Amino acid sequence: MAQSSLCQPMFLLAFTHTPKRLASDIASDQGQVLVIVTAAVGGFTLLVILTLFLLITGRCQWYFKAKMTAEDKRQTDYHNGHVPFPGIKTYVDPDTYEDPTQAIHEFTKEIDPSRIRIERVIGAGEFGEVCGGRLRTSGKKEIAVAIKTLKGGYVERQRRDFLREASIMGQFDHPNIIRLEGVVTKSRPVMIVVEYMENGSLDSFLRQHDGHFTVIQLVGMLRGIASGMKYLSDMGYVHRDLAARNILVNSNLVCKVSDFGLSRVLEDDPEAAYTTTGGKIPIRWTAPEAIAYRKFSSASDAWSYGIVMWEVMSYGERPYWEMSNQDVILSIEEGYRLPAPMGCPVALHQLMLHCWQKERNHRPKFVDIVSFLDKLIRNPSSLLPLVEDLQSLPESPAEDMDYPMFISVGDWLDSIKMSQYKSNFMAAGFNTMDSVARMSIE
Repeated sequence: MAQSSLCQPMFLLAFTHTPKRLASDIASDQGQVLVIVTAAVGGFTLLVILTLFLLITGRCQWYFKAKMTAEDKRQTDYHNGHVPFPGIKTYVDPDTYEDPTQAIHEFTKEIDPSRIRIERVIGAGEFGEVCGGRLRTSGKKEIAVAIKTLKGGYVERQRRDFLREASIMGQFDHPNIIRLEGVVTKSRPVMIVVEYMENGSLDSFLRQHDGHFTVIQLVGMLRGIASGMKYLSDMGYVHRDLAARNILVNSNLVCKVSDFGLSRVLEDDPEAAYTTTGGKIPIRWTAPEAIAYRKFSSASDAWSYGIVMWEVMSYGERPYWEMSNQDVILSIEEGYRLPAPMGCPVALHQLMLHCWQKERNHRPKFVDIVSFLDKLIRNPSSLLPLVEDLQSLPESPAEDMDYPMFISVGDWLDSIKMSQYKSNFMAAGFNTMDSVARMSIE
């Protein structure tokens, strides 16, 4: 109806104006219509753009708000002690619990003593006897276990210290870390039950089998220990007492880190070190800064690992032999380092020296140690050059060895008691271990 009333005036105008006037009016009307249409389209487009802008802005605000909320939650979880990244565990120091028994309940499994059969005494521990026996599992299968018992007449503090090690072990799950089977706390004797390692401690095992293993087998043992230590380091855990006596060996020659009585947590800061007071320090295995300032870190564990390497390659010799502890401290301070044992490959002694650098930040990380040992295992020829046999160094570039962790040619010559030849090596242009590796017999 509205369209009909609009058309009538236009129809009358068509008969009352001249053709020239009519053409002018039609053009004018078309221009007005075009303006109206353009304005309408423009307005509609502007409305669409504005709507889209509001939608996008709203989405963005929602996205950033959600992202900030998630980030805040991660930060809150982190500060509350929860793991900020999925799949990565962090060690929790049992000493941080107000009630120590809570850590025992959280990290260990209570075993019914009727499932345990003690068969024989195999040693003595700090708190009581260590026995061999059998544990009946839930599937009615029996497995061999070692059982640490707490001797009678203990006070509550001794019981707490005894079970502390179990609450530490219970947090670890790695093929090169001793496995905790469970504890007995609700009856006497109080017990810690762990997997049984047929060959006992590494130091005594090596002494009993002096010279019986190939270099590759020894490197395989060292690689296992390094892998276990990398796992502990990644969890923020410092062992403090890494030594061959605290490594256990099973029937397949798999080495597992054990004895967590002296261990302490390393804080989130990678440069932080846990400072303790009191307690005995195993001088021959301990880094200088830990002896002097009681500062323990993964770097001090790396120093200890170098000593373990020396023990393995010497088949369980006592580090620094008959030197007194005081003489050991003074000698290390003056720059003395253990020489390579007989039959020790150059590459392994280089790694030992790298672990024994005075500046702890210069020592290798355990991830680097594992990687280096893997390279040696994949390339057994790199283990052929022995420290006492310089003539066996490779003659051609094709046989070049990789020395990524060695300190200097001078340090190497010092370590093999050939420091008097430093000037000769430098004059001949042998100022890096790569150039030494290319030496010919001539």
